[in-house]
Amino acid sequence: MVLQFYLSLEELIWDSLVNSLSSYMFIFDLLFSSPFYLTVAVCTPNTLMVLFPLKDRACEIYKRLEDQKPNTTRNQVALLAACLYIACRNEGKPRTVKEICCVANGATKKEIGRAMEFIVKQLKMEMGESMAMGTIDAGDYLRRFCSNLGMSHEDLKCVQETVQKVQQIDIRRSPISIAAAIIYMITRLSSKNKPLLQDIANATTVAESTIRNAYGDIYPHAAKIIPDWYAKEKDLEQLASPKPSSQK
Repeated sequence: MVLQFYLSLEELIWDSLVNSLSSYMFIFDLLFSSPFYLTVAVCTPNTLMVLFPLKDRACEIYKRLEDQKPNTTRNQVALLAACLYIACRNEGKPRTVKEICCVANGATKKEIGRAMEFIVKQLKMEMGESMAMGTIDAGDYLRRFCSNLGMSHEDLKCVQETVQKVQQIDIRRSPISIAAAIIYMITRLSSKNKPLLQDIANATTVAESTIRNAYGDIYPHAAKIIPDWYAKEKDLEQLASPKPSSQK
């Protein structure tokens, strides 16, 4: 049976995390200043099974931090959000900091970033390798981003293969920016789905200008990285030359 909630997975995790830690006095001060605005998620039992390990992991990180009783007046919402971000990374279900910000109102990206550094520094000696977040590559986000954009299985497969090949090229951009730019590139070639640049920016939480710039870096390598089963060299002529000052 499929249950539909007007909540995203991030919201479910956050809500569950807050409920689990409700015994702490500061939780009563967690006020979400604006309605949740992430997309509706269809939650199957498998989706909910993802929720509980993430919640438990985030709770474990926070409670271990509390046990150390660090002398700090840091934003407690940011600490919770950082615990959730680290838990998602640990469990192989990474979320962007922007996505965490969307459900953790009251904490900025900078505050969450500082909180993450603080948590890792405090707990690294105690928890060792379990605190290691590893590196993120563009492939970690692809399936979710493509699903949010309603892309076909064929387009998704092409994006995944393109991302694998682009790793052999020295593109000095963040993994999320590379993922967004490749999605933009492939959707320009797609015969089924051509979302606007703004839609891709919203789905990936990457600014339009950043996507344009990353696209400009990747564009010269298109013939090498886009699989020929998806697009022949002649098809690549459909790709517009990079023009950072205007939307393609």
